Amino acid sequence: MIGSRDEHSPADCFADGETVVGPGLRPVDIMRAHARRHPLRHRLAIVAPNTVDAVRYAGGFIFDRMTAGWEVVAVLTEHDDVRPLEILGATVLDLTTAMASPVHDTWPESVLLAPDVFVSNEWVRKGAIDCLDNGLAELAVWGDDLPAELACRVWSAHHRLSSAAQAFKRCALGAAGVPEQARADIEVFHSGEVLLADLRGRQALVRAV
Repeated sequence: MIGSRDEHSPADCFADGETVVGPGLRPVDIMRAHARRHPLRHRLAIVAPNTVDAVRYAGGFIFDRMTAGWEVVAVLTEHDDVRPLEILGATVLDLTTAMASPVHDTWPESVLLAPDVFVSNEWVRKGAIDCLDNGLAELAVWGDDLPAELACRVWSAHHRLSSAAQAFKRCALGAAGVPEQARADIEVFHSGEVLLADLRGRQALVRAV
């Protein structure tokens, strides 16, 4: 989806009286309808087991892509408290509900993935491999203990957080009850080559040397 983006927030698609699924969660069907109405917007999906992991490993990347005009959706296995992700500008969906939907015509441009979800969820594993095999989306994964299927197909990369991202990530970590990290200006990932190249220059990861 390359092109200009219109200037509205994801919340514009939720009319008064529509039901939110769970505390802080958005209905998957409404989010997909919103995506179909705005096909030129750039989208990043974070697939994680919980809020804490998403914020700890990718909070700055989430915020910087959001401020660059991307819509960011965090798809979580557990979502007791989504406020830290909302601080960073992400919309939160339930992974099980998202998997149950047969509609997949609103695939994101970029996917950032937790390795334990890749291992434990066959639907996520197949989707990630499909991204790498067919270039469906830019794919990156965090963590050092990578599954063998991914380890040979990704490269070490990092994102340097903006000053604003560092500040908002500190707030999000505080809201999640997580101590501030020793290295606050860098987030390290393992990325497929498409995301590393990112010829469009939109908040690309930097390949480690």
